[in-house]
Amino acid sequence: MKTIKQTAKIMLQKGQDYLYHREQNTEAWRMMKLTESYKGKLSKKNRVMCKEYALDVFGHKKYAPWLMSYCSYSNEFKEGWIPDNYYGQYVVPLYKGDYGKICDRAITINELLKDKYSSDLGYFINGLLFSHKKEVIDAKNFKKILFESEDRIVFKIENSLQGKGVFFYDQNSFNIEKIKKLGNGVFQKFIIQHSFFNQFNKSALATIRLTSVLKDDGSVEVRAGYFRFGRDGDSHVISSSQMRIPIDIKNGCLWDTHLAFYPKSEFTKKLPDNDIDYPGMKLPSFYHCISEIKRLHALIPYIRCIGWDIIVDENNNMRVIELNGGHNGITFNEMVQGPCFKDLGWEKLRNT
Repeated sequence: MKTIKQTAKIMLQKGQDYLYHREQNTEAWRMMKLTESYKGKLSKKNRVMCKEYALDVFGHKKYAPWLMSYCSYSNEFKEGWIPDNYYGQYVVPLYKGDYGKICDRAITINELLKDKYSSDLGYFINGLLFSHKKEVIDAKNFKKILFESEDRIVFKIENSLQGKGVFFYDQNSFNIEKIKKLGNGVFQKFIIQHSFFNQFNKSALATIRLTSVLKDDGSVEVRAGYFRFGRDGDSHVISSSQMRIPIDIKNGCLWDTHLAFYPKSEFTKKLPDNDIDYPGMKLPSFYHCISEIKRLHALIPYIRCIGWDIIVDENNNMRVIELNGGHNGITFNEMVQGPCFKDLGWEKLRNT
């Protein structure tokens, strides 16, 4: 017989699960309606297939809305899609768990990866200032260390809130006491991006999101990717204003579908701030980036799916901007390029 405390815990968990799936499916329906406004109503046949697949493969019809959202874009049903609410409920806790949170701790991830092109200059963690070598530095000397070879630096708070926790400083604007009030974070070099990306936006550092997975045999594969850049006047890429173009990860070229996407996944054939014939354009040093991500992911194999935000600098070096080891976004790639994670056995995790 369950105690009152045990019963209360079960009821609380059920309530949290209900809210989680309701929130997820509200977003899925929004995406589906948006896609239908461009491509027409999802057929009754495909709706039924999505519902049956959700029940048969994932065990519940609450996973159908994301399948319908993906299906409304492709106009055909594809086996192997992963609903985002299933991904968050099973894949994230079982293939990442608390280890995924390491990606949010720059001082820790930098030590683990030992990336020779790391942009980290120092850290503010739990009331202390650290050099990039994790030496405790007093406030008087910290500014000197940061600007010893840099004219401009970046401070990013941990969990940078979809680009909202990013701040830029030069020697005149730098005020360590004000920065401390922002919370824990990392000080990084200001990166000059490869000239390729200036075609899309010069004011904001463009990034490439690549999603890698570590398979059961220990090998690493990059399964999905997209290029994102800011709008005119943005100082950096912000989720609420970014533009996205899918990447063909087999050759590193921007997809030739003549479609770019606004933040909420509205389609456009023409970029809003310039007139670039972008389909088929090849990203610089792409194969090197893929190779580096595989090498780096193998150093943290216990985080089995990672979203990497990277950039190629003016010297063709891959620079890691940040890692997403928690519930990294998969819906855009699944909708546009998916199924991206077929054959990994994720659908079986609900029986674990």
